[in-house]
Amino acid sequence: MSADDPSVIRGHIDRLTNEGIDVVRVVYPDLLGSDRARDVLLEHLPTACAHGLAFCRAVFHTTPQGDVVPVAGGLDAGLPDVLVRPDLTTLQALPWEPGVATCLGDVTDPESGGPAPESPRDLLRAVLARCAEHGLRPLVGPELEYFLCEADPAAPGGWRRYSAAKGAVYTAGLRADPDNHLLRLLRLLRDLDIGVTAGNHEFDGAQFEINIRHSEALAAADRAFRLKCAVKELARKERRLATFMARPFNDAGGSGFHLHLSCTPADGESCTPADGDGTAGGRTRKDAGDAGGRNTFDDPTAPHGLSSLARHAVAGLLDHAAALAALLNPTINSYKRFGPDTLAPWLIDWGLDNRSAMIRIPPERGEGTRVELRLGDAAANPYILVAGALAAVLLGVEAAREPPEPLRGYGYDTARAALLPTSLPAALDALEADTALSRLLGEDFVAAYLTYKRNEVERFQQYVTDWEFIEYAYHL
Repeated sequence: MSADDPSVIRGHIDRLTNEGIDVVRVVYPDLLGSDRARDVLLEHLPTACAHGLAFCRAVFHTTPQGDVVPVAGGLDAGLPDVLVRPDLTTLQALPWEPGVATCLGDVTDPESGGPAPESPRDLLRAVLARCAEHGLRPLVGPELEYFLCEADPAAPGGWRRYSAAKGAVYTAGLRADPDNHLLRLLRLLRDLDIGVTAGNHEFDGAQFEINIRHSEALAAADRAFRLKCAVKELARKERRLATFMARPFNDAGGSGFHLHLSCTPADGESCTPADGDGTAGGRTRKDAGDAGGRNTFDDPTAPHGLSSLARHAVAGLLDHAAALAALLNPTINSYKRFGPDTLAPWLIDWGLDNRSAMIRIPPERGEGTRVELRLGDAAANPYILVAGALAAVLLGVEAAREPPEPLRGYGYDTARAALLPTSLPAALDALEADTALSRLLGEDFVAAYLTYKRNEVERFQQYVTDWEFIEYAYHL
């Protein structure tokens, strides 16, 4: 029975009514990964499911400051509609918003009846369909970091860090979180049922990390998107700002979006993989129906215990890393996170349990064998990040290439590996030049993305920064 069957919808309405819920918030991601949404009164949910909710397609082309970028199919087409239908399989009550449930929305083009070309969720679906053609079922465990800020009219931008605690990496409790922000957050995220497993204070003051359990790739991207939306919303309720900006402060490091990748056969049997990165991002027996199957990245007889599939995946990520940077490091600010001695990637390399490499192979083997891609930053759109990474993996598998020898010792030596793009323009040029990756992701999507992001570069190049005034005004 379809989730859109009237009797199924009526069942949802009856259940929500009994729970005291009378509004459904239908949410979907734009190109940035920000949430766009509409609140639907419960009695109108059948109409929303049957006919869709109309939004202007140019919402995908709108900048953070509200300008509309001239992406094909938007302004040039007279600002047409897209339709968003509730995906009731993702329906969940909002623990902090009495009377409100939320669900994701699927975006379609009314003219073709197919997905909207810019829809990030459908971009990932298309890549996963290609993976399935190769008998692959990717599993993903996201790890996200963010900074928490408090209002301060005297601070740049009106916000300062919530806590200035130094040296509090991998801590919990009041030592670096004097208001127990993280503890409250974890409990509410647990009640949202998006698979959050753990959290801790991170390297810099007021920086936190949240981990989500491994699951199939679309579910994992859904959870990462909903996590980011929820963290930002809960911070607003505290009159604070949670930012997933790559590097918001000059005197601090950046926030990453690390991705643990493994694979099972498309029809694999259930398994019990080990936790990711120590205790976070892992899989348990409870997840078997969602993330089950023999781990095809594991091979005890192969070099480093990595199957040929895993090695080809690493090679694909390395081969397409420059283009991936445009998708996984999507802002002007992203490239201020990179550099030597930052524990953020700077070179295109891989290593065994080596956090100075772009790709780290954690030490677990057997069911816990996986690849940790450390390239992405927290500003990345989860759907685009996962889709781009899996597209590169698939290209590596198709090419059956072997990676070079892994990095040994501390990295950041440009004599040993190629440099990642050092700016957004360079990364966008690399994406445009990577025709194989563009074809797999879809040329219409890549064209829209390039147009949107190059507009960001043009706007920045015309903007006078505080640094420029401080550097030049007095002396020139």
